[in-house]
Amino acid sequence: MNLVTLKEKISVKNLVLLTIAGIINAFGITIFLAPVNLYDSGISGTSMLLSQVTPPAFSLSIFLVILNIPLFLYGYKRQGRMFTIYAIYTVAIYSVSSWLITDILPIDVRFASPLAGTDLLLCSIFGGIISGVGSGLALRFGGAMDGIEVMAVIFAKRLGISVGTFVMIYNMLLYIICGFVKNSWILPLYSIVTYFAALKTLDFIIEGIDRSKAAMIVTKSPDKICKALSESFECGMTTMPAKGGFSGTDCTLIYFVVNRFQIATMKKIIHEIDPMAYITISEVADVFSSNHDM
Repeated sequence: MNLVTLKEKISVKNLVLLTIAGIINAFGITIFLAPVNLYDSGISGTSMLLSQVTPPAFSLSIFLVILNIPLFLYGYKRQGRMFTIYAIYTVAIYSVSSWLITDILPIDVRFASPLAGTDLLLCSIFGGIISGVGSGLALRFGGAMDGIEVMAVIFAKRLGISVGTFVMIYNMLLYIICGFVKNSWILPLYSIVTYFAALKTLDFIIEGIDRSKAAMIVTKSPDKICKALSESFECGMTTMPAKGGFSGTDCTLIYFVVNRFQIATMKKIIHEIDPMAYITISEVADVFSSNHDM
């Protein structure tokens, strides 16, 4: 791939949003967590610990680059060219923004949070939420804020565990090490609060607060139900021929996506037409469609 082709593939919109993500993450870490010696998760948390136990010349910004970029490059074949470029760019923005906040801007973050003081609960919650927003935006727009996620994708399956379990084990080990190094368990325990606040926020950013619901409807009156649902909700649906596993009776499976406020109305419409219709409802994180017919 030549340079011209690469430029064509890089999205300016993604770069702008990844820049915002890196700045947001740096703000949460340097304003709320680092001043009171709380720890982020993953490589970011590892960098924070290393910056505390090494000479001042080895700052958080330096460790973010030293630890993250090799991991992204190692995962290049698995994750692809664009992800690697976006991820390295995001970490670079995160690193530079952290350096600007701590060393250049007239903000004193040496001993306490400028916004929450030394209140560990406030710092852990708001630091986690803000860093979760930054990490969520990074993942949503093709990059990543932390190389540990790449390692989880590569090694979790080999270890027979899920990606989420791999990340959680890493973070728990990190917090245990922090407890021994700092000879205190208060800060690592509050850091766990930070981790779960960030995790929940990241889920909201990536999947949305109000997720859609996917309905699977098994019925013998598909035409009437499809017409009624289409008229009521002004959207399309997908039908598939099906057969009862026990009875062997021919029927139709209808796949239909609604929001949570429409579920009750949908069930009422269906059961008025076919009282014996079988309905299952599951949660979906994102819905992409170029038109109303699925």
